[in-house]
Amino acid sequence: MAPKVSQLFSSIFLLFLVFPVLSHAGSFASPKGGKPSPFEFLEHLQGCHKGQKVEGLQELKKYLEKFGYLNYNHFKNHTHAKDDDFDDFLESAIKTYQLNYHLKTTGALDAQTVSKMMMPRCGVADIINGTSWMRAAKKRHPVGHNTIHTIAHYSFFDGNPKWSKTHLTYGFPSGTQSNIISAVARAFDKWASVSHFTFSQIQDYTNADLKVSFHRRDHGDGLPFDGPGGTLAHAWSPSDGRFHYDADEQWSIGPVPNAFDLETVALHEIGHLLGLGHSSVQDAIMFSGIASGVTKGEYQQEIQTLDYDFLEYDFHNSEVKEFPESSNQGVGNLDSSGNEHQETKGMEEMESVAPPPPLIKSESLVP
Repeated sequence: MAPKVSQLFSSIFLLFLVFPVLSHAGSFASPKGGKPSPFEFLEHLQGCHKGQKVEGLQELKKYLEKFGYLNYNHFKNHTHAKDDDFDDFLESAIKTYQLNYHLKTTGALDAQTVSKMMMPRCGVADIINGTSWMRAAKKRHPVGHNTIHTIAHYSFFDGNPKWSKTHLTYGFPSGTQSNIISAVARAFDKWASVSHFTFSQIQDYTNADLKVSFHRRDHGDGLPFDGPGGTLAHAWSPSDGRFHYDADEQWSIGPVPNAFDLETVALHEIGHLLGLGHSSVQDAIMFSGIASGVTKGEYQQEIQTLDYDFLEYDFHNSEVKEFPESSNQGVGNLDSSGNEHQETKGMEEMESVAPPPPLIKSESLVP
């Protein structure tokens, strides 16, 4: 746990909600080659409830374990961890998921719950070390933007890990296309405009504070990607600095049907790099899921009401606990079952980097 810090705080107002969503009709992406989405198994489970035994419920348990909702190792009687029984623990996990996503808390797999679970999403767990911050209370804060007021939605990683500096460098592996670099750089610029952080790109990828790269399937970080239409990307909380895109997804620059906007996903993952967890507000940048063909984060003069994620930092270096690589919080200390494991220094050197996929530009609408 981070030590208590002084009363002097610097406030970071992170612009993320009530952005106009610029898109074609948002939908779940059709995976490349017509292959089923990794989450498609959920569709035939619709209507399942406690007491039933249905083929595929074991996969649902793995899904809920991956995102922090279920861990049978915490229970004395965990005989149903690897079977298709809909037990009390599974019902409780589904209820927690429904609470986090503002769904009716039935504990059953109703249509709305299944639809939400099938949405392509970030690979970072919603609940880390048994703690969920997604439903933190809303508070209103005047922020000095004339008549604009904001609603703060707090969401932190467990232990509130933070950087001990406000200027961070970022880099890409050699060979990364310039249009990918430009899209991610725009996301860093937007965070700089609403926070106390500043960012600069450097060519020395190995020594950059933040490392942005593409990977496929099992790529050596303990958190394998699952192919098109499932987990889109993941990033680690301070001060690890890794940010991975799934190279098997269809990526675009701008809103394109059946593709995911690089910049929008970067805005979300950078939030994790800075210490933020997921938000329960669907239009928020830090909401875990996103449909294909959607962008967030565009600025327009006519916006009258803006919503920010509000985060307090203390940059007195002597009082900030900077987590060593061996105990980073966030996605980096969870395995696929939601259990803690140790990261090792230099892990990024062991990871297999994939070449970035070709991009689709919104203006050309290439299929």
